Amino acid sequence: MIYKRKIEVNIDKFLREKGGKILFIWGPRRSGKTTILELLAKKYNTKIYNFDLINQSKRFFPDEFHLEKIAKENKFILIDEVQNSPESSRALKILVDVYKKRIIATGSSELRQKAGKDFDTLTDRFKEIYCLPISISEILSFNDNNLLDNIQEKLQIFGSYPEILLGKLSESEKIEKLEMIVDTYVIKDVVNIYDLKDADLAKRILSKIALQLGSEVSLREISNSLNANVSTVSNYIEIFIKNYILIPLPSFKTNIRKSVSENRKLYFYDLGIRNALVKDFRELELRPDAGGVWENLAIIEFEKQKKINNLLLNYYFYREYGGKEIDLVIEDYKKNYICVEIKKNKGKINEIFPLDHKTEILTKENFIEKFDEK
Repeated sequence: MIYKRKIEVNIDKFLREKGGKILFIWGPRRSGKTTILELLAKKYNTKIYNFDLINQSKRFFPDEFHLEKIAKENKFILIDEVQNSPESSRALKILVDVYKKRIIATGSSELRQKAGKDFDTLTDRFKEIYCLPISISEILSFNDNNLLDNIQEKLQIFGSYPEILLGKLSESEKIEKLEMIVDTYVIKDVVNIYDLKDADLAKRILSKIALQLGSEVSLREISNSLNANVSTVSNYIEIFIKNYILIPLPSFKTNIRKSVSENRKLYFYDLGIRNALVKDFRELELRPDAGGVWENLAIIEFEKQKKINNLLLNYYFYREYGGKEIDLVIEDYKKNYICVEIKKNKGKINEIFPLDHKTEILTKENFIEKFDEK
């Protein structure tokens, strides 16, 4: 069965347009970015430049001979893991401006920070889309009843990385592959790219966060428990956020009434990765963390909905001094608010938010309907 990702529609539209432009596809490793490039390379009979390989990334420097050759050899230019060569930004600008090429480049949006002023020269020359672990709206579009069977539990236990969700794997094979993804791509790969000092510390930080789903994360508490520097812990967490491993949810602040929290909540983009870190793949009814896992699943889908559809929204949680809390506050750019209570079963929302707002309750019963974009 062929599963067409939603971003493929955006890619097809981009390639039909005229003139030079770059389409950056951001997302974590193993989320399907390379597979999409391979399909495009086959369809248009062009090559992929893999910037994991130094000899390929070095071809992209501002030299007329090399760039003209690349432009003539390729109808479209396809680049994988573009963030590994931030100095290539100047070459990409020339390929767009001089040779009017359409470029698709995948990787981490960390490229923006790494390239600095060179990336700034690409202003008005690129678009951005996201390739994340498969969303529930994509799963519904696949029209695969076998895949949809018990889908909420599948997502909460094994997550939605394409090879895990769509592959014909046994449970033990899924667990083995998820543990490999954690050690090889989430930890080792990020440590190597950013030249971090301690892979073991990186994994222990993530594991600490994995045990705090739905709770506010204190950098000082984590650093004290791991005997690490607060700034080091903060740096590692920011890298995991930029590489689509963690989703930050800040506390909402208002001048009308100060909320009590200064900390953020941190959720995982994929619950299979999270469960591999805590080494727990039991059925949900056997697990003490089932409430936090359900809350994380909801946050994942809201975040995917926002990024896939390029929605201009901000997400927060809200807690007042008495301890009452709202799981998710959605803010649009006109300062309209929706307060969402995330519950496994029916319940009522805490009416504590101090600004005009609408309310929603997300439960297992209306979860599919909420994210069905048909």
